[in-house]
Amino acid sequence: MILNILLFDDFETLDVFGPVEVFGNLPDSYELRYISRDGGIIKSRHGAQVLTEPVESFSPDGILFIPGGYGIRPLIEDTDCVHMVKRLCEASRFCLTVCTGSALLSKTGLLNGLRATSNKLSFNWVVSVNTSVDWLNHARWAVHGKYWTSSGVSAGTDMALAFVEHMNGRDEAERVAKFMEYIWNEDSDNDPFSMNSFTTDPKNT
Repeated sequence: MILNILLFDDFETLDVFGPVEVFGNLPDSYELRYISRDGGIIKSRHGAQVLTEPVESFSPDGILFIPGGYGIRPLIEDTDCVHMVKRLCEASRFCLTVCTGSALLSKTGLLNGLRATSNKLSFNWVVSVNTSVDWLNHARWAVHGKYWTSSGVSAGTDMALAFVEHMNGRDEAERVAKFMEYIWNEDSDNDPFSMNSFTTDPKNT
């Protein structure tokens, strides 16, 4: 299955490369493809450069992956970008978001009435983008149909491992976590960073 990783300038680095480490360890199951609206080099918040293909290279019936980060905020107000994301998501078998990537997805209206979560430092802002979503403050990640959304940054790796468990089985998820020497937070309903989230600075992520 092709994993279409949608990038934009100032994406949060670990939002992408934590899950990439997970999926990249299953090359027989997942083909990773980096795309952006116009293609070319996209830089993360921390200066990591990724060569991307233009969005026309998107492969339908695969997975659409949307990270978060500072760069997500102007995209929320970009009508063309929101329409593009909606089109890509509707054509995908699954849609996975990390951090504030769920805010961009929620702007399309596709999450209306569905359970979802996001970065807890930015939770108030994310909720304000679309109050019609059933936002779960306590969740490390949430699943509703084909939509998988996670909390911030490192939570994307936990969600990716859970997705692998769902698609490839428990043994494969545990094998990948062990190879990564990663302690997998397996409880989707328990985000240790959810406490006091409503008193944090919404501009952190």
